[in-house]
Amino acid sequence: MKSHSAFAAAVVLLFSGVLFGEEAPVADKAAVAKLAQSSNAFGFDLYQRLRGNPGNLVVSPASITTALTMPWGGARGETAEQMKTVLHLEGTPDEVMTTASRLSRSLRDPSRPIVFRIANQLFVEKTYKLVPAYVEKTRAAFGTPVERLDFKQAPEPARAHINRWVEDQTERRIKDLIPPREVKPDTRLVLVNAIYFLGDWKIPFEQGETRPATFHLTASTTNKVPTMHREGGFLVAQKDGVTAVAIPYKGGELSMLLLVPDEIEGLAAVEAALDTKKLDALVSELKGEYVALALPKFEVNPGDSLSLGEDLKEMGMSLAFDRDKADFTGIANPPNPEDRLALAKVFHKAFVRVDEEGTEAAAATVVGGVMGGAAAGGGGPRHIHVDRPFLFLIRDNASGLVLFLGRVSDPSQR
Repeated sequence: MKSHSAFAAAVVLLFSGVLFGEEAPVADKAAVAKLAQSSNAFGFDLYQRLRGNPGNLVVSPASITTALTMPWGGARGETAEQMKTVLHLEGTPDEVMTTASRLSRSLRDPSRPIVFRIANQLFVEKTYKLVPAYVEKTRAAFGTPVERLDFKQAPEPARAHINRWVEDQTERRIKDLIPPREVKPDTRLVLVNAIYFLGDWKIPFEQGETRPATFHLTASTTNKVPTMHREGGFLVAQKDGVTAVAIPYKGGELSMLLLVPDEIEGLAAVEAALDTKKLDALVSELKGEYVALALPKFEVNPGDSLSLGEDLKEMGMSLAFDRDKADFTGIANPPNPEDRLALAKVFHKAFVRVDEEGTEAAAATVVGGVMGGAAAGGGGPRHIHVDRPFLFLIRDNASGLVLFLGRVSDPSQR
């Protein structure tokens, strides 16, 4: 039976239009790493605003960055400058879009022994004209088809159609991304990014070793949750009150990085300190150890989408949402100024499920799966029991891009 470490995410940008440019040469690895750093920096900035939400949490910085980079390519003036600053982007839109295209292709490389899909689409009001150069550049960089819908006369059927498209791209994991009545007659453009990932552990956890174990919700409250166990080689680092453990996926290109606070109630401090500098420091200190790892099975599957508009405004992207001042004339430049574009809403939803089951192909890699060496001195494995609220990140090891970032406060809840 196929194992799942399954992830899905989608983000949608709704542009209103009332009251108020061939693919470049291939970018190099340095440019890809720089773009990954930009995406991570933006993702951590946004996470600092979202971490106050109670319970389990998951977002895809890569999905949100991609969705916002596409309209940035058609923004002008101060609108473009604000978006560039908030997104931590460096270079011109053409340079960034070229690099994003290369990074996307590497992530979707069919030779990788994982499933990774990225889909982008522009849904446009059927009578609304986009700048042809923008449509072509966005298609070349992000593979974005254009589909015409009747937002003016049939906004709810259009919303249902877009939500079905998202479901199809994410294997039904992301449902109802756009809430009811959020597509309106004045909607002119809806831009969507969807990501789906299915990966098997390089070395699976044995199903027979999964058993209930204590999980500390707080210093005084515990719960029994199904907990997986595996002993073997892992990359580990311990620094500034947190233990980091990297678990590779089959093929070794992607890993899940667990950040486990040393203190039972230490997660808030770990979250508050999380940024690109902290992440890079932890990754640079990862070393191979022989570990007995205990990790709860978990699923984070929120019912409601995150509405990110107010957060993005407060982060410094306010002009993009200003119906009187937003400048997206690189996307559409209608003769009537009152029909120009402005961002109306940004919705995001992500899903994650982690379990222990391995595929036959994953089981065939067990012999070669020990990473970085064994415990010194024959003193037995280092025990790491993830028995308290923790963070997880899914990273592309080559670029450093954080694809998914989340928190598990209670593995027994979604």
